[in-house]
Amino acid sequence: MELTIDEARALYAEADSVHDFDHILRVLTLAEQIARAEGAELSVVRVAALLHDWGREAAHAEGDDHAAVAATRADRFLASRGVPVTQRAAVVHAIAAHRFRTHPMPQTIEAQVLFDADKLDAIGAIGVARAFAYGGAHNQRLWAPRARIDRPRWQALGDDPQTHTPVHEFVVKLSRIPDLLHTAEGRRIAGDRHRYMVDFYARLDAEIQGER
Repeated sequence: MELTIDEARALYAEADSVHDFDHILRVLTLAEQIARAEGAELSVVRVAALLHDWGREAAHAEGDDHAAVAATRADRFLASRGVPVTQRAAVVHAIAAHRFRTHPMPQTIEAQVLFDADKLDAIGAIGVARAFAYGGAHNQRLWAPRARIDRPRWQALGDDPQTHTPVHEFVVKLSRIPDLLHTAEGRRIAGDRHRYMVDFYARLDAEIQGER
């Protein structure tokens, strides 16, 4: 079961800067590192990482679950290459289970590796950069006071595009990621990245309020 970088790159020509092929390559690097530490099947992890966001833009335009769309595309693609059903199913499950807010939950070590690698790319310095890149592309304000963000409400009702900011993204989603990871290696990597984000958003609060 093989898929080259160039073959995968061609599948992401329409991706935005937050979910482009650079994101895929970062997730691939993290996934391979975690897979080696956790004893996961590298071939499954590698192919799943390369295909996990395939069709994301089309899925969102239609209001569909992008993980489900990518899983379906991957299944058809791998079947066309004669990949055995067992290997194909392992890749498909990993892709289907990589989202933050939706089921299925990752049941295999390979799925857990992909989930963790994808989430790790959403935190730390790169996570901050992605949050602000997304915010700029959607005309979001740079900042909101954290004390006024009702996290339970946002978690229950989802994003409000009229008021969402990168600070909301941190409070509601990114700050929770280390607690949601499945692998020991993923949690180890998350520790330093999480501390960086906490310090960054504290510094942002202070500067915006004229305290530094």
